[in-house]
Amino acid sequence: MTPTAALQSAIQRLKSVGIPDPARDARLLLAHALGVASDRLTLALHDPFPEDAQQRFSALIEARAARQPVSHLIGRRGFWGRDFIVSRDVLDPRPDTEALIAEALKAPFTRVLDLGTGSGAILLTLLAESPHAQGTGVDLSPAALTVAQENAAALNLTDRATLTPSDWFANVTGSFDLIVSNPPYIAAAEIPALAPEVRDHEPHMALTPGGDGLGAYRIIAAQAAEYMTPEARLLLEIGPTQGAAVAQLLQDHGFETPRILPDLDQRDRVVSTRLPR
Repeated sequence: MTPTAALQSAIQRLKSVGIPDPARDARLLLAHALGVASDRLTLALHDPFPEDAQQRFSALIEARAARQPVSHLIGRRGFWGRDFIVSRDVLDPRPDTEALIAEALKAPFTRVLDLGTGSGAILLTLLAESPHAQGTGVDLSPAALTVAQENAAALNLTDRATLTPSDWFANVTGSFDLIVSNPPYIAAAEIPALAPEVRDHEPHMALTPGGDGLGAYRIIAAQAAEYMTPEARLLLEIGPTQGAAVAQLLQDHGFETPRILPDLDQRDRVVSTRLPR
């Protein structure tokens, strides 16, 4: 079998079980099985297809048909133009979160705190885009911090990124001119309706705090001011229906009236605020 024939067969297999974009996923998995960059796959489609690569590809396609995420199968996910190592111990970085990055980069910062850093995608992207900044990322999951440390090393950012185990602010010291977070925000009642790739394969502690999904925002709203410089900004990713509730929590704790910013699909995605001047 040639890679071309294997690819067509794989697309049909994924299509048959309802994978949303079977051609894209099959191409990414074939490139991974062949050990070539995905943008070079077309050049490899007519090359010999080694037996070991065929076996790898077949196993990858069956795992994807069982709704394992592509990112977990290939071990990485693209975000803001960089590849990040991912595993089932961290939330996949998603395009929606790039709205938070874009807003954060609109003003300079020198010290950034990322609450619930996961893979480190937010913190490390901000540091990579701001060469003079230092950052701290905290997470309750030791396994997540291991992934973040691997990403920091891969991006040559270990000298500017401090990664610390912490239950939100518990082990945080110092003050920051930018605090960011993509906290767990899915309500417990919404979990059963999530896509299988998310519900069954991503860490629940990164998806939901339980209850109404606002628990993490309550903690951040109550404590963030203690760690902010006078000119600091606070940027929080939210679910598309949570803007008003999160904005009210922040105002109740003395923050300026927040701005609610959209993602690329024009859904509410980021709440931005600061301390009163």
